[in-house]
Amino acid sequence: MAVPPIAPFGVHHVAVQCHDLPTMVRFYERVLRLRVERRWPSERPGEEGQDRSVWLRTGTTVIALESCEGLPQPPPWRSSAAGLHLVAFEIAWQNRAVWLDHLRHCGVDVAFESPWTIYVRDPEGNRVGLSHFPFGQDGQRAA
Repeated sequence: MAVPPIAPFGVHHVAVQCHDLPTMVRFYERVLRLRVERRWPSERPGEEGQDRSVWLRTGTTVIALESCEGLPQPPPWRSSAAGLHLVAFEIAWQNRAVWLDHLRHCGVDVAFESPWTIYVRDPEGNRVGLSHFPFGQDGQRAA
C-alpha cells in the first residue's frame, strides 16, 4: 500500500504546555509577533472565563499553547539528552538586526547566536530560534 506524502504545507501544529498561559501568550504574540487565531475556554470548574488553550498562527503552522498545572522544567541550553531541542521560526536574513533590536526593546535576552539563527528562551524556558538558515548575512545560500 502506498502511503501518501506529508502535505506540502509542512508542520500542522506544535503544542507547548504552559504553567502561566497568559504570560506565554503575551510573549508569542507581542515578542514573536504571532497572531492569536483561536482561544479555547477552560471547562474545569472554577476556571470560567480562563483559556485552556490559545492557538497562534505563523504561516500555515499553529503554535498551540496549552494550560497545564506542572511547573516548567527548562533544560540546560546544551544537553546530551534526546528530545525536542527547540522551535525555530523563519525570518528574512535582511531583518536580523531589526529582530535583535526588537528583542532588546522587549527585554528578551539572546542566549546564543549563530551565523543563521538568534536563540532565545520563552518565559518558561523553552528554546526558541529565529532563523534565516540556509541564507547567511550576505544573503547567499550557506555551503
